[in-house]
Amino acid sequence: MVESMDVANSPPFGRALREKYFMFKPGFIHLNQGSYGGYPRPVRDALRYVQDAVQAEPDSFVRYTYPKKLDEVRERLANLVHAANADEIVLVPNATLALNTVLRNLRYEPGDLIAYVQGTYGAIEKTVDYLVESTPVESVRVPFDPTTDDDDTLVGAFRSVLQEHQGRIRVAIFDTVLSMPGLRMPFERLTEICREFGVLSAIDGAHGIGMIDLDLEKLGADFLTSNCHKWLFVPHTCAILYVASKNQGLMRSSLPTSHGFQPLPEILQKKQYTSPYELPASKNPFVFQFSYTGTIDNGPPLCIPAALDFRRDICGGEEAIQAYCRDLARDGEKLAVEILQTRTLPMPETKRVAFANVQLPLKISSSSTGENEDSIPLKDVSNVINFILEHLAQDYNTFVNIGFISGSLWARFSAQVYLELKDFEYGAKALKELCEKVLKREYAKYREFHCI
Repeated sequence: MVESMDVANSPPFGRALREKYFMFKPGFIHLNQGSYGGYPRPVRDALRYVQDAVQAEPDSFVRYTYPKKLDEVRERLANLVHAANADEIVLVPNATLALNTVLRNLRYEPGDLIAYVQGTYGAIEKTVDYLVESTPVESVRVPFDPTTDDDDTLVGAFRSVLQEHQGRIRVAIFDTVLSMPGLRMPFERLTEICREFGVLSAIDGAHGIGMIDLDLEKLGADFLTSNCHKWLFVPHTCAILYVASKNQGLMRSSLPTSHGFQPLPEILQKKQYTSPYELPASKNPFVFQFSYTGTIDNGPPLCIPAALDFRRDICGGEEAIQAYCRDLARDGEKLAVEILQTRTLPMPETKRVAFANVQLPLKISSSSTGENEDSIPLKDVSNVINFILEHLAQDYNTFVNIGFISGSLWARFSAQVYLELKDFEYGAKALKELCEKVLKREYAKYREFHCI
């Protein structure tokens, strides 16, 4: 059995919690929880326990034990996100696969449109582009500049697009929290507009569960996904896919298609399947499809109870975690702005999540050489980002995500319970030094070296 957690001797948030429970190498400052997560030792122990259990009797575990345990996990998740029932929740590897599952299952006719908000995660935008290539559907983008636009501006633009193309938009894609910069979106209002216009809502909540409160029954979305391995302290890969009961008939197949798929009657008449993976009479067909989609690592989904227990018993629950991370993000952002002498987003504190967004002190010129020594040419932006990211990891033992947004370079810090304000100070000072090296064109030497 996995050892119980030492609740009585739980340290306060910050470095003490990091050193006791997390597994980062000595001196490493993890300022990028929002990309690939990070989980504590009790969850690691749970992962190893599951892995040992699988290896003890692989067939019995995968065929009989895992589906039952998965149902228990879905029940706990349904309670956490307030789904109407657990059969609206299934587990998939990640949010990208979840949204691909939704978008590729929908049937498109000539004239149909997929709407998405500018700033949608790149893999999802490319999925839309692929569907435009391979199906009759076309796409329309809702304009949004996160550095200047507020919620009302976005909501107005979203409504205008749905109104302009009324009757043609099959599905609309938008985020709970934008990835770059890290910004809470008015997804509740966008979902309501989708219902008003009869458009399916597909919500990318990659940054959702574990970061913000989700009430799916109240929200009334058609589809939503959220990564558990980002903010919930679950090993990657693991994500929820929520499909409202009324829409489950639209999801003809999991991705990949596997034993749970039920072919149409006219196809079944021509062949006979013999398989041990038969749909039990008591099982929801939608849930059954996703309970086995091929051989996977069964560990991460079954670590969810350990992660939820850690968050409740050691961290004091979701409200305590969210409050600490919001406050740290706010204070860390203010400190980083002072160090870098730049600015943050014009965002009200009511929209604050566990992200801090700070513009880097680098001017981007559209000319090929840069207008002066204080700016860098647009063509070098990708190389500059790679230069900063690699040197953060190699020379400063930290990592902060960097993105090119609305003509400027922005840093996105992640706040988490194992961090303190001094960690944000360290990351900001590292960025300042690297920006000074960029202005000295040291990234050019880096490019030449890497081209050898």
